[in-house]
Amino acid sequence: MTKSSKSTLIYLSPLIVGGIALFMGAYAIAPSDVLRILTGQLAGEEAETLKAIVLSIRLPRILLAGIVGLGLSVSGATLQGIFRNPLVDPYILGISSGAALGCAVTIGFLPWLPVQVMAFAGGLLAVSLAFAMARTQGEITRLALILSGVIVSSFFTALVSAVKFLVDPHALQNIVYWLMGSFALADWQMVTIAAIGIGLGAIPLVAMRWRLNALSMGEEEARLLGVNLRRERFIFIASATLIAAIAVSVSGIIGWIGLMVPHLVRMVSGPNHKSLIPLSMAGGAAVMILSDTIARDLTAFDLPVGIITAVIGAPFFFYLMKRQSSQLWRG
Repeated sequence: MTKSSKSTLIYLSPLIVGGIALFMGAYAIAPSDVLRILTGQLAGEEAETLKAIVLSIRLPRILLAGIVGLGLSVSGATLQGIFRNPLVDPYILGISSGAALGCAVTIGFLPWLPVQVMAFAGGLLAVSLAFAMARTQGEITRLALILSGVIVSSFFTALVSAVKFLVDPHALQNIVYWLMGSFALADWQMVTIAAIGIGLGAIPLVAMRWRLNALSMGEEEARLLGVNLRRERFIFIASATLIAAIAVSVSGIIGWIGLMVPHLVRMVSGPNHKSLIPLSMAGGAAVMILSDTIARDLTAFDLPVGIITAVIGAPFFFYLMKRQSSQLWRG
């Protein structure tokens, strides 16, 4: 298979996986009936029930999973390019934990405040701390950045645990279930919030993706190419953080997608961000939809999708570390 045909398959993968996911579930619906529902041609006594399942439950869930997967993947690809490190993503850098703290505080103590605002503030604080801690060693090496992310993530996770200890039982139940990462409560309002928020964050990343090539070459090379490092690094980090924060606010913490998908796509398309960014978006949407479909169909009850991505992602991270070990310890 040629490189072009592989790229085309990745672009089409969300439509293929999403289409298959529509007729999979505890209540079996024939593909022909799904098509008739989507085109408004299904009628009869059972039609209303089938329409409710497809249009009110499965379709918003699939769309939300696709949007969140798209966002986490493009966020991961962007952060990997900025920090010149294929082993980072919003989860490992602590952005997800920071956003989770913001959401937990909102759910527990500030229900009048939109969770997206606090999620973005928490995520931005987390990545700033990780970056600042890595800077204390002088040059930002891969090892320093990963260790800083682990420290920040652990710190914010401890704060989330403190929030869980202090809130009332009802809020605690909501926080615990939400932290597992799930699309079980997906509805059209969540789809709208995710589409708008992640779309706003993705626009500058897609529009400026060619500049990531310059940033990923190193600071000196980027300056020689006329790149304003401070301004553009801020735009990329803020946009990636906004995307990750919105994703966390609607689905909870879902790790590893931002790490796995860009790396897999890089094997197909190469390191050029002009193609890597859009392909990562498509691939992330497909992988997340597939993971969520497995989560809701694997057992009689609905597993949190974060469990599925962790089971897949942890061995993949070990594989990446083995491949990158010699470079990692050299920084």
